[in-house]
This record gives sequence, structure tokens and C-alpha cells, in this order.
Amino acid sequence: MSKRTAAPRHRRGVPSGRRRPVLIAVLATVLTGGVVLGAALLARPGATPVVGASTPSPTTYRTQSSPTATEQASPSASASPSVSASPTKPAKKRSPVAVRASGPSTPRTSYGAWPTASGERGVTATIEVSGTYDGGLKRFSGSGSLGTDGQSEDQGPLFELADGAVLQNVILGDPAADGVHCLGSCTLRNVWWEDVGEDAATFKGTSASATYLVDGGGARNADDKVFQHNGAGTLTIRNFQVAAFGKLYRSCGNCGTQYRRHVVISGVRAAGPGKVLAGINANYGDTAVISGVTLTGGASRDITVCERFRGNDSGAEPTELGSGPDGTNCRYSASAVTYR
Repeated sequence: MSKRTAAPRHRRGVPSGRRRPVLIAVLATVLTGGVVLGAALLARPGATPVVGASTPSPTTYRTQSSPTATEQASPSASASPSVSASPTKPAKKRSPVAVRASGPSTPRTSYGAWPTASGERGVTATIEVSGTYDGGLKRFSGSGSLGTDGQSEDQGPLFELADGAVLQNVILGDPAADGVHCLGSCTLRNVWWEDVGEDAATFKGTSASATYLVDGGGARNADDKVFQHNGAGTLTIRNFQVAAFGKLYRSCGNCGTQYRRHVVISGVRAAGPGKVLAGINANYGDTAVISGVTLTGGASRDITVCERFRGNDSGAEPTELGSGPDGTNCRYSASAVTYR
């Protein structure tokens, strides 16, 4: 008998040589689907990224509103810097925005009634002040040689302030002689003149760097000048009220020694009748910077805000040159003055 040869067995399924590509394709499909699903989950609003050992710390994103003008001008030292959208890049530093001021800022002023004197004191000899003198809102009135209220240039003052002195909480009654003299830089704070004599105050410092400050207070019934500037330097008048006056400020027009002088008038209320707020000598380079002025009363329209003169050192009467803002000597805009 011949031997029967057994037929070879054939295995079912995919030959081993083809299984590897199929497995790779399946794994690739699974991985791709996982990536797509993960991206979709992360894209949802409010989704929180999973933090792992190799994941950077989550970044908080803040929406910052536009800063106000005040914040721009004075950025807070504790303000948080803007956070970069990409945690791998350093945050960009935000530069403060510089705001250009068109003039001195206008303080908020609340004008009240004139103060009531807490007591009375007669002054027979000039009170010399160095340091700070607080009058406690007593009324000081001249008597004897100081008991005058005329226009003589030779009158003595009730108060004479040394360089750097401060006079505060004082009421000057009637008569007030030649008011207050400042021999150098000085501060007059909450000082009131009920009936101005020759001048309310005269500023005599000879240094170009001298600074004089009138802060608060008021004056009325000044036949001529309220503040007389005979020396050098800069006078600032702020939060002040004046009524029935000739000139609020006058740079001396015919002094034997002349200087370049400056005045800053801010937050002042003036009630007519009155003639001039600021009188300056254009030929000596004087300047008047004016803002936040309120003129009240029917006669307020007759008040000249700023008048320019040609001064001299010969004692002759100064020559009027003109009035109104010119950007050089009289520095203010129409909006700096309000009529009520």
C-alpha cells in the first residue's frame, strides 16, 4: 500500500507578518482620539488644567480696567503688574502714563462765614515773629503810633515776620496800620483783615528763591492794594476771599530796586466792587498764573483779572500796557475765571 501523505494544516487568521502594522494603526487611532478628546475638554469654559509634577503652576488672568487720570498721573506703588498671557514669557512692564498739566491744579475750596473773634488785643508796637505765631483767632487792632488806617507808605506793621516765619489764626481789626510785613519767605495761614489799612501784607524778601504763601483767610475794604510785592520771589495766594478792594496783588511799579516777581492765584473768590486781581510789570518779566477764580456780584464784570504795566525804578507812575491773557506774563485761560 502506498502511504497517504497528510495535507498541511493552515492556521486561521492574519499571518504573523501582517499583524504588526495593524496593531500600530489601531494604537495610532486610539492616541489620536485621546488627544482630540483632551483638547475638547480643556477648551470648555471654566476647565481647570490638571497640574502634574512636570506641569507649570497655573496662571491667573486678570482683566484690568483702564486707569483713571489720577492713577495715570500717580501710579500706585503696590499696583500689580499685568500678567503675560503665556506663562513661559516674562510679564511686560506697564509704563505709567505721564499727564501734562496745563496749569496748577485747582484746589476744592469751601467758603464759609468770616470768623468771630475769640478775644481782643491792642497793638502799640510791632509784634516781631520768628518761628510760628498762632493768634487763636483773636482780633489785633493798632493803637498809639499804629492806630492809623490811612494810605501812608511810612506806617509800621502790626506784625513783622522774619525769614521762614508762620503767622496763623489771626484777625486784623480796624485800624490795622500797614498790616503784615514779611522780610523773607513766610506763610500766612488763616489770617483775616476786616478793614485793610495801607496794605494787608507786604512781601520784602530780596532772594529770587523767596517763597511766600497766603493760605486761606480773607480781606475786605481795601482802598488800594491787598498784597504788595516789593521784594523778589514768588507769592502764592490760594483758598482766599476778598471783597471791596482796589488790587488783590500788585508787583511794585516804581520801587527804587526792582526785581522779577511771580504770583500764583488759585482757588480765590472775589466780590466786587474791585479793580484788578493781579497787576504785574511786563518789562521786568513778571508772571501771574491764575486758575480757579470765582468773581461774584453785579460789579464783578468790571474786575480786570490781569493787568500789565511798564514799571520803573524812578518813582514815576507806571504805564499801563494792556490786560488779559497773553501766554507770557498773564497766564490763564477763559475757563480759569467763573462769574456768578
